[in-house]
Amino acid sequence: MTPLDFALFAFPVSVGAGLLGSLLGFGGGVIIVPALTLLLEMDIRFAIGASIISVIATSTASSSAYLRKGLVNLRVGMFLELAMVGGALAGALAVGWVPKSWLYLLFAGMLLFSAVAMLRRGGSEAAPVPDDSLADALRLHGSYFDDATGRSVCYRVARPRLGFAIMFFVGAASGMLGAGAGALRVPATDLAMRLPMKVSAATSTFMLGVTATASAGVYFARGDIDAFIAAPVAAGVLAGSSIGSTLLGRINTRVLRWVFVLVLCWIGVEMLRKGLR
Repeated sequence: MTPLDFALFAFPVSVGAGLLGSLLGFGGGVIIVPALTLLLEMDIRFAIGASIISVIATSTASSSAYLRKGLVNLRVGMFLELAMVGGALAGALAVGWVPKSWLYLLFAGMLLFSAVAMLRRGGSEAAPVPDDSLADALRLHGSYFDDATGRSVCYRVARPRLGFAIMFFVGAASGMLGAGAGALRVPATDLAMRLPMKVSAATSTFMLGVTATASAGVYFARGDIDAFIAAPVAAGVLAGSSIGSTLLGRINTRVLRWVFVLVLCWIGVEMLRKGLR
């Protein structure tokens, strides 16, 4: 396939990935990696390298819009980023010694587990959140205005210690899988720390750029980032994420959760099949 043929295929796919990634907080890499490996039979490490660049593009395009709307919890994001960066560096260093089939199976297992956990929580965002002394001390609680309902939503953060521990392993998955691990990060903040779905997605998008940058240097040094692959992918994701950032505040939370679960299930099953073959 020539670079032009690849660009004509990759750009529209990347626009869709950027749109969904921006809405759901996983950066588009979770779609880019399967699309390049399943449809084009590309080496998964080059697909991961391209998605790392697209993750940085998504975070740059979407975060400013989410910050203006008050959807990003900066204190939670920076608290969790300490664990994420350490995990991302460890994962990026380990990926060169992990067999390709294991990467597919690890990717699939994490996605399917996240989908089940998200589905089980369902509409329980209004359930009482237990008090936590560390969350109070760090002032992690927040509020935002929900355009879909036309009202202000106040929320409390629970179990920050558990969230910090989970985020180290999520960061390692980000470094190994190149998907920004938003597909795992959003369920972790949503389920463990009880952030609202929209805040989880927006805060995850904000954190994507820092985490991806921490592991990008390792991929560059190893030669896993090809400019002819990464350029059209990053351009498409950037365009799609710009559209998604304007839509997040207007979408019903229940609809957003169901879309998230369906995307995770489909991609998880496809990656599982690829890993078993």
